[in-house]
Amino acid sequence: MTSLFSPDTVVLLCLLLHFTEGTCPSICLCTSDTLSCGSQGLTRLPLLLPPTTVTLDLSYNRLGWLGPGSFSSLTKLDTLRLANNQLTTLGHGVFQNTSSLRHLDLSSNRLRVLEQHFLQGLWRLEELLLYNNRITRVEGGTLSGLSSLRKAYFSLNQVTEFPFFSIQDHSHPFLTMLDLSSNRMTTLPWEDVKALPGSVQKGLYLHNNSLLCECSMYSVFWHWEQRGFDSVRDFTDEHTCLIYGEPRASVRFLRHSLYFQNCTVGKVVSLPMAVLLSNLMVNEGERVRLDCQTSLRGKELSYTWVSPNQEYLTQMSFNDTLINVFPNGTLEIPAAKVNDSGVYLCTALDYKHMLNATREVNVTVIRPMPDTFNTGYTTLLGCVVTLVVILMYLYLTPCRCGCCKQPLPPAIPIPAYDPNTLASIFSPTLSHRDPTKANINKRVVFMEPLMEEQNGDLRATLAREQPTLQWEWGASGLS
Repeated sequence: MTSLFSPDTVVLLCLLLHFTEGTCPSICLCTSDTLSCGSQGLTRLPLLLPPTTVTLDLSYNRLGWLGPGSFSSLTKLDTLRLANNQLTTLGHGVFQNTSSLRHLDLSSNRLRVLEQHFLQGLWRLEELLLYNNRITRVEGGTLSGLSSLRKAYFSLNQVTEFPFFSIQDHSHPFLTMLDLSSNRMTTLPWEDVKALPGSVQKGLYLHNNSLLCECSMYSVFWHWEQRGFDSVRDFTDEHTCLIYGEPRASVRFLRHSLYFQNCTVGKVVSLPMAVLLSNLMVNEGERVRLDCQTSLRGKELSYTWVSPNQEYLTQMSFNDTLINVFPNGTLEIPAAKVNDSGVYLCTALDYKHMLNATREVNVTVIRPMPDTFNTGYTTLLGCVVTLVVILMYLYLTPCRCGCCKQPLPPAIPIPAYDPNTLASIFSPTLSHRDPTKANINKRVVFMEPLMEEQNGDLRATLAREQPTLQWEWGASGLS
């Protein structure tokens, strides 16, 4: 019996098949590990997807259904985007062999019921986006196997009931965000809600629903508001309830609480006993060590810390600060900064007994206050300095001491006042006097400024008595 293909042909076909499996589909864009097939009008998945694909984008197409094992060849798949398609349901085992998937986006589709088998096998899934679908019901075990889930978005659907009982400490130890806003829930199993882990309650969003006004409902939200949960504080006006179920009688119950004044809200809503809350205030630059002491005891515990920005901490840099996490669960910040302030959440896991406990530590980092400007002290100091300067001027000025006094200049003799001499000046017989005496009288004229200086009052008196008196110097002398 002869073979239809020669050995060379078989080898060529095998090489061609191997090459085809790793080739980027013609309608997609490919990089080293990313495959983008968005906005291509696809109604079915492309064949022979590259097995090295880590990120697959199939958004904005017309996919209506996904069959079993649709992505089984993508063993390294980490992110799958299927938003804005026309998916109405998912086949059994659709995510078979894709346990590495961590981010799944199924938003803006036409899903109506979230069945239990949809997400089977995705135990590493961290983020699930299902908002803006037509989901009316979520089956009880849908989220049971998602032990790594951190964030789940179910907003903008038509959900009337949700299996809160399936979310527990040991089943979802990392869940910090559960968005159920903008749905059609009228009443909730509030006892199940209060039994949720503390981290889930803190990130549970229920605004824009059609809740009935009742004391059990108001009590839960009132205590969440007192604890400062962002899910309540950031959407205060969007939390409404219907009085007697009447759509036209809507009340913003967090703004107008008079309607619930007869409700008993004094008893604090119980949180799991495993949650321990403490506050720590440190100065900037100081070393901070946070322990993870919980109700669990044992040597085989594993610890996980969550930062105020909902980031998971290991030995890494956070806010430009090196943060260390030690095997015993202690978290260390060598030099704290103001940006490191916030609530740190530690989760202790006991995989052997399937137990979980958490601890919250509110860290506040403050800047050291500079010395304030003391006006009184400064004024006193200024006065003292001024007084010292004045004393130095008075007692340390040169030539003020007795040892350095200079001798006084010799006194200039001043002629004594002689009335006769003054009278001779004004005597009408001056021209008949001896010339020698006339010369002496001339000297008196030059000494008159001295007489004026020493006997100024006299001259002023004479001036008043003889206002018409004039001095005149002629050839014959003074007249």
